[in-house]
Amino acid sequence: MTIKKRTDRGNWIQTFTGKRFYPLAPLPEDICIEDIAHSLSNKCRFTGHVTEYYSVAQHSVLVSRAVPQEDRLWGLMHDASEAYLADLAKPTKVLPEFKFFVEIEDRIQLVVCEKFGLSPIQPPSTHLADKRALMAEKRDLMIHIPESEWQIQHPGVIPLEEKIVSMLPQEAEQFFLNEFKKLTEFH
Repeated sequence: MTIKKRTDRGNWIQTFTGKRFYPLAPLPEDICIEDIAHSLSNKCRFTGHVTEYYSVAQHSVLVSRAVPQEDRLWGLMHDASEAYLADLAKPTKVLPEFKFFVEIEDRIQLVVCEKFGLSPIQPPSTHLADKRALMAEKRDLMIHIPESEWQIQHPGVIPLEEKIVSMLPQEAEQFFLNEFKKLTEFH
C-alpha cells in the first residue's frame, strides 16, 4: 500500500497532546508516542466485555514481552493504529462490511511503522504472541465458556503463562511508556 500525501487532508481528531490527526491522510509527524500510550490505556479490550478493566496498552506490553528482542518494538506497536480509531472486535472487523475500516487502520499502521522505523510487515513472532495473549486474556479476564463455543479459536496456541492482573488506565499508560523508553533509549 502506498501512502499518498494530500494537501486537503480532510477531517481530523484532536489527540491527547493537542495534535490534529487526520485518519484518512495520516503522516508520520502526526504520530506521537504519548498520544498512543494515553489513548490505548483508555481503551478496554474485547469492547469492554471482560470481568475487569483491561486496556489495549497493557495488552501491547504483554505482546512486546512475549517476542524475541528484535521484534519487541513491533510487538508494542502492533495495535498502535487503534489509538486513532475505535478498537473493533475481531469477529466484527473481519466482516466484509468493515473492509473500508480495515484499510484505514492498515494505512495508519503503515504510518506508525514509518514513524518508528519498523518494517511494514508484522513479524510472525508478534502475530503468534498476540494470539497467545488473546488466549491468556480469555483464560484470565472473561467468563468461561467451552473453547468449542468461542468464536475465535487458535488450536495449538499456548496462552501466555503469567496470570494477567489488570491495571488502571494511568498505570497502563506508564507501563506502556516505560516499555517504549526501554526499547528505544539506545537508538
